[in-house]
Amino acid sequence: MKTDSKTSAKKSWSKALALPAAEFPLTKISVKSGKIPAGFRGSLYRNGPARLERGGVSVGHWFDGDGAILGVHFTDGGASAVYRYVQTAGYLAEEKADKFLYSNYGMTAPGPVWLRWTKTVKNAANTSVLALPDRLLALWEGGPPHRLDLQTLETLGMDDLGSLDSNFVYSAHCKRDPITGNIFNFGITNGATTKLNLYKSDFTGKVVQKSTVTLDGIYALHDYVFAGKYLIFFVPPVQVNFLPLLVGISSYSESFKWKPELGTQILVFDSETLSLVSRGETEAWFQWHFANGFVKEDGDVAVDFVRFADFTTNQRLKEVATGETHTDAEGTLCRVHLSPLTAKVTGIEELLDKPCEFPIVPAAEVGQDSRYIYVAMYRPQVDIVAERYGAIARFDTHNRNLIIADCGENRYPTEPIYVPDISSEKGWIVTVVYDGNSDSSEVWIFDSDGLDRAPICQLELPSVIPLGFHGTWKNAV
Repeated sequence: MKTDSKTSAKKSWSKALALPAAEFPLTKISVKSGKIPAGFRGSLYRNGPARLERGGVSVGHWFDGDGAILGVHFTDGGASAVYRYVQTAGYLAEEKADKFLYSNYGMTAPGPVWLRWTKTVKNAANTSVLALPDRLLALWEGGPPHRLDLQTLETLGMDDLGSLDSNFVYSAHCKRDPITGNIFNFGITNGATTKLNLYKSDFTGKVVQKSTVTLDGIYALHDYVFAGKYLIFFVPPVQVNFLPLLVGISSYSESFKWKPELGTQILVFDSETLSLVSRGETEAWFQWHFANGFVKEDGDVAVDFVRFADFTTNQRLKEVATGETHTDAEGTLCRVHLSPLTAKVTGIEELLDKPCEFPIVPAAEVGQDSRYIYVAMYRPQVDIVAERYGAIARFDTHNRNLIIADCGENRYPTEPIYVPDISSEKGWIVTVVYDGNSDSSEVWIFDSDGLDRAPICQLELPSVIPLGFHGTWKNAV
């Protein structure tokens, strides 16, 4: 479904991206309303593109912005926050030059066409984070992670995870097995063949196991699902037209082509051995994010994810960087049932018929039958083409009940994150909200069982945090 918005005026969310974000050092932050729950102890980390312009030139896609990390630490003494750009080599070089120097997802390198193929792609470190016992990793799609100090967010260099070379690709969507503590991830490497590399790390982040499978073509593969005994990939029919990309006349974003005739490939791996269990194909769709997966009593697997009809979503996300969106491309929460031994789909159902994104389940329930899925979604009766998500919600997979936290006019939350109470079995939902009414950002804490009630606590941040992508929670030790 594609339509053009009739709305010409920019919406309030655009102000959050209009200027490069301002860093701030570790600063005690004040409570605006309510109070921090007694069992709410640990650290919130969030990542996202924070600079979308240099020297009067704008990035080509929202995915191109330099990554900056927000850290909010909750202790018995209150809350403190810090916000810093990841000091990647590309960021430092472009800061010095005050202009773009590299290619990226939606940008070709500046300069003569015949020299562009010699330019490297900038690691923007802008997509997600992984909190380890002794460090924080800033994650991206096309390269290794950057290592940061957990408290100050000082960038400490690249991280090889204990055993990988400097050119490996470690994607943005790690999955942690809550039972074993093992961490899974993948990376795509392109060359004469395209390889999907799987990694298993122990709880410290050190890679202890690897495997590789060959793919036919270069795909847009952003996420996968951990389903207990299995790791499952849905490979959408989006392939790169490689030649224009190779010679530097087209960016990755421009080179991806939607090819529905190829269908969606399904790859099922054993999470213990990382070996390929099955390989199949089903109808065409696209997805960015999975909520969860689990093995059912009959041995089949259920996979919950946000499904898009096609790759038009990429154009909509490109427009976000301009501060004005015109493309209607939304996904809905769906469940696929499949046989893991054959990768054959046995059923597809739409769980929630309302547009949504950034689905998550509590970390302790990843890979298991988790009753609740938390999502970001739109406020009722808004122009969803021109607006961004103005609400978060809890969807009950058992009775299909939906509870919505409407953040109010011109207020925009980020991906909801579930926080377990350290002293009880209670849980909380935390999100960072940009308030376009006051051009400010806040941290909001909700009772996970009461999203339709006012936040338990609202805390003021020192500066605007641009709309971003993914975050995580690290419990207090």
